[in-house]
Amino acid sequence: MAATKTQVSLLLCTLLIIASSFVVVSAAGNFHRDFHITWGDGRGKILENGQQLTLSLDKTSGSGFQSKNEYLFGKIDMQLKLVPGNSAGTVTAYYLSSQGLTHDEIDFEFLGNVSGQPYTLHTNVFSQGKGGREQQFHLWFDPTADFHTYSILWNPRRIIFSVDGTAIREFKNSESIGVPFPKRQPMRLYSSLWNADDWATQGGRVKADWSKAPFTASYRNFNANACVMGRGRSTCSTRSTTATTGNAWLTQELDNASHARMKWVQKNYMIYNYCTDLKRFPQGLPKECTTTS
Repeated sequence: MAATKTQVSLLLCTLLIIASSFVVVSAAGNFHRDFHITWGDGRGKILENGQQLTLSLDKTSGSGFQSKNEYLFGKIDMQLKLVPGNSAGTVTAYYLSSQGLTHDEIDFEFLGNVSGQPYTLHTNVFSQGKGGREQQFHLWFDPTADFHTYSILWNPRRIIFSVDGTAIREFKNSESIGVPFPKRQPMRLYSSLWNADDWATQGGRVKADWSKAPFTASYRNFNANACVMGRGRSTCSTRSTTATTGNAWLTQELDNASHARMKWVQKNYMIYNYCTDLKRFPQGLPKECTTTS
């Protein structure tokens, strides 16, 4: 009997391992399934049976893609490896956006630089067509040497930007003091690699070196734990707001340790914060600056 029990235990363990591996595979993103390459005349490529995507930029054109799904709240993760070497003048944009003049948008933009100089990570939030909420950072690693995970957590109460699981910025819902918050318009995920050498690097003083083209950024491991919109309806119900349903992100907030880590990042790596720019706002800082981090 002992041998039989052992064999049964081993069989159960094996089945659990196999089942868990199927769960991981089924949950993982596939670029063929999840995205359209929307422009670039062949400069965007889906590789490795849908497990990787690359965007390229040369003097003629950049390239871009968008998600097939629209989301109304979610936790979106993507691993990016940015343009290596002299990336001056290039911008790799990775963002959620709705459409129209009163669109909502949640932005990561990576502004290239000359070899040996750090990338600038630019973040912004638009609500009802109004942006101007820029915070910029240098990263604590070389984003061109390997893939790193860039995440957007968007729920009805806050937006959290994270890098490799570390929050770098939180934008809270401040509707109570009259600040619009993105929560009614579904958004698609977009990314593009394009020429912005009129402003991107040192205010446009450093131009793209086209002898280094094509410039290429790479993407992998997309994951969207999100409410998908279709025909005006969401896959999330009013009951799916608790951890027991697997949608804990809908009510997620920063705990004390995560908040302290974010403040450390902001103290050491933030290079611009619109909420402290008194020259830009001589009549007073925007109202949300009293509540947003």
